[in-house]
Amino acid sequence: MSTLSVPPVLTSPRDDAVQLYRAFKGLGCDTAAVINILAHRDQTQRALIQQEYRAMYSEDISKRLASELTGKLETAVLLWMHDPAGRDALIVKQGLNPNKLDLEAATEVICSRTPSQIQHFKQVYYSRFGVYLEQDIENYTSGDLKKLLLAYVSIQRYEGLEVDREMAVRDAKHLYKAGEKKLGTDEKTFIHIFGERSRANLAAVASAYHDMYGNSLKKAVKSETSGYFEYGLLTILGCSENPAKYFAKELLTN
Repeated sequence: MSTLSVPPVLTSPRDDAVQLYRAFKGLGCDTAAVINILAHRDQTQRALIQQEYRAMYSEDISKRLASELTGKLETAVLLWMHDPAGRDALIVKQGLNPNKLDLEAATEVICSRTPSQIQHFKQVYYSRFGVYLEQDIENYTSGDLKKLLLAYVSIQRYEGLEVDREMAVRDAKHLYKAGEKKLGTDEKTFIHIFGERSRANLAAVASAYHDMYGNSLKKAVKSETSGYFEYGLLTILGCSENPAKYFAKELLTN
């Protein structure tokens, strides 16, 4: 496995801007230099580099990067240049582009974020694109996925670790009755519980479900739902139980 070596002493944002400008000059772009600089800087440092580059060369460095790079490298580097909320807003907006829908990407971002993260990137979304996130979800998604996403971005869920055990048991019973116990699936119940419960409470629901019925809630979701709706539910569930494990698994499978 390759590793990135971190420079012992970081250069100033101005020096980084100069080195990037030089990387763009001549025939072709020195992509190794671009990666070596931007991959070793945090978001604050990259923001300062953008400011210095614009001041020195009267040019938006993101536009220059877009013109110099291609493919997945271009996508990755341009996403590096945004803060987390801006990056989320951009990914979701691109995913809800009617000319090239990527509902998996939009669903993953929305369903893997905490309520406070969602509120933050919703504000950025509106300020940057002039449209409310809910409007784009309404216009470019459909069916149960639309209902789930609208619930998930609209409800301010509790973010603490306290759990209502009695409610978790009730929720587990309701999900069993809405899925494995009946012919067909009551999607409304899944949307209601997955859309309104805190991460801690939903993890408790999954634990109670397994204890009572000997089957995992994850397997129940897979057997009772499908498509992007299933993907959204599994993302919410995975992030409620162990966000780090969920993202590590996604990195390995993509």
